[in-house]
Amino acid sequence: MSVQAFVNPDDIRTRFSQAMSAMYKTEVPLYGTLLELVGEVNCETLAAEPALAEQLRRTGEMERLDMERHGAIRVGTAEELATIRRLFAVMGMYPVGYYDLSCAGVPVHSTAFRAIHEDALQRSPFRVFTSLLRLELIDNPALRETSRAILARRSIFTPRVLELIEQFERVGGLNAAEAETFVEEALETFRWHREATVSAEVYRQLHDQHRLIADVVAFKGPHINHLTPRTLDIDAVQVGMPRHGITPKAIIEGPPRRKCPILLRQTSFKALQEQVDFIGEGRVTAGSHTARFGEIEQRGVALTPKGRALYDQLLQSTREVIRGEDDPETYQRVLGDHFADFPDDYDLMRRHGLAYFRYFVTGKGMAGKADGSLPGDLESLLRGGYLSVEPLVYEDFLPVSAAGIFQSNLGDQGRDSYAQLSNREQFERDLGASVNDELALYAETQRRSLEQCAAQLGLASLG
Repeated sequence: MSVQAFVNPDDIRTRFSQAMSAMYKTEVPLYGTLLELVGEVNCETLAAEPALAEQLRRTGEMERLDMERHGAIRVGTAEELATIRRLFAVMGMYPVGYYDLSCAGVPVHSTAFRAIHEDALQRSPFRVFTSLLRLELIDNPALRETSRAILARRSIFTPRVLELIEQFERVGGLNAAEAETFVEEALETFRWHREATVSAEVYRQLHDQHRLIADVVAFKGPHINHLTPRTLDIDAVQVGMPRHGITPKAIIEGPPRRKCPILLRQTSFKALQEQVDFIGEGRVTAGSHTARFGEIEQRGVALTPKGRALYDQLLQSTREVIRGEDDPETYQRVLGDHFADFPDDYDLMRRHGLAYFRYFVTGKGMAGKADGSLPGDLESLLRGGYLSVEPLVYEDFLPVSAAGIFQSNLGDQGRDSYAQLSNREQFERDLGASVNDELALYAETQRRSLEQCAAQLGLASLG
C-alpha cells in the first residue's frame, strides 16, 4: 500500500468529532438545544462586533468556530489509558499537559489529547480531556480491591478497533475504507450503556465513596460525559440557558469577562439523572445515575509562564476574599476587581511578555520588501504596519476550572484527603509516554510565525 493511499489523521479526527457530536446529540437531546443557543449567541456577537469578526477571519478562527471543541472521558486502568493514547494517535491527537484534580477533591489525574501543530489545529481543533481514576485514593481497602477486580474484567475497545490501531502502528496509516471503519468502531468505546455492570448495592458503595468513582467503575466503558461547543460570549449563553429550559451551574469558571479574553472560561448545565439497570444476584434492579452534562467554553489568548503566574496569583487572591461565597454576582465582582491588575489590552500583554501571539506579513510588508524600505526590528515593523499580530488561542484547560466543573455537576464538594497527592510520574508510566508541555508548544508556534515572517521579508531573523 502506498503512503498516498493513507487518510490524513486530521481528516480522521474531523470525521470522528462529527460522529461523536451526532451520537451525543441523540443520547442527550439538551446538548442539541445548547448547540442552537451557542449558534444564536455567536451570530449576534459577530454582528455586533465587526472588528472581532474580521480578526476571526484573518486568523482562520471563523472556520473553527462551529467545530466541536472538546469532549471528556474517564478511564479506570493503566491499560485503558495506554490504549486510549494509541487510539487517539490514529487521529493525530497527542497527550498535552498534566492535570492533578486530586487537589480539588476529585480522585483522578488527567491529560488532554489534541493536535499539537497550529496547521493541524486549524483543520480540526477537537480534543478530549481524559482522566484516569486513582484507585489508590479509595480509602476503603475492600472497595478498592472490588473496584480493581471489576475494571480488570471489562474490555472497552472492540476487537476490530484494536486491529486497526495495530495496523496503523505497523504500516503508518489507514486507507479510506479502514478509516471509516475505525471511526465507527472507535465510537463504540464512548457510547452510553444503560446497563451497569454491578449490583445496586455495589453501586451504592462506590457512589458513597465518590460519585465519579461510581461513574468510572460501574459501567461498560468510558461513555463521553460531555461535549463542549465554543462561544464568543459565555455570559450571554449563561443568561440564555434558562430561557431554553436549561439549568446552568451558578458560576462561570475561569477569569472574569474582559475586552481581551485570556485562557479559558467555562460553564455548563447540570448533570442529567438517567435511568440505569443494575445487574446482580440474577436480577435486574432499576435505578438512576448522574454524570453526563453539557458544557460551554469561551477561549482567549494563551498566556506565557509569566502571564500564568500573574493569573494564578490573582485567582488565589480572589478566592481568599470570597472564602466559599456562593453568590455568583459577588464572585464575579470581586474577581473583576482583582483582575484589574492584569492588562486588558493585547499590545500591553505582548510587550510585557504575558501572552503568546502569531505574526503575519501584511501587503505593506511585501511592498516594503520589494522597494527595500523595511525597518530591521520587530517593533518598528509592527508600528509601521509591515507586520500584523494576533493573539494565539489557548487550546488547553485550567486544572481548577476542570475540577470546578466536575464538582458542580456531580453535586460533590470533594474530599480534602485527596489533596497534595500529585503523581505525574506514575501517570506518564501508566500512559506509556510523556505528556507534551503546552507552554513549549505555544512558544514554538509563536517562534515559527516569526521565522515565517522573516523568511517572507528576506530578513535574517525577528527574534
